[in-house]
Amino acid sequence: MLDKNMQEEMEKSSSSRRKMKLWLFRKLRIKDSWRWRWRFLGSAFKWKRIHFQLSFFDDVLFKIVSVFEAVVLVATLCFFFLCCGCHI
Repeated sequence: MLDKNMQEEMEKSSSSRRKMKLWLFRKLRIKDSWRWRWRFLGSAFKWKRIHFQLSFFDDVLFKIVSVFEAVVLVATLCFFFLCCGCHI
């Protein structure tokens, strides 16, 4: 009687452990599958139509920022040569 009860409890605990392991594995597998699904679905939405107004403003802004950056770099170089006493 005692052995039979102990054996039943051991079987229940081993089956519950097995279920827990399967549940964890299934949870991980589902998590990975969703990651792959989103990766492939996300690639479908990357290509967008170019709006000409936005592209035009982007080009103009890029040119203005490039000129400003060039002026700042030349001013920094001149400041270095003037402050350090170096001569060209």
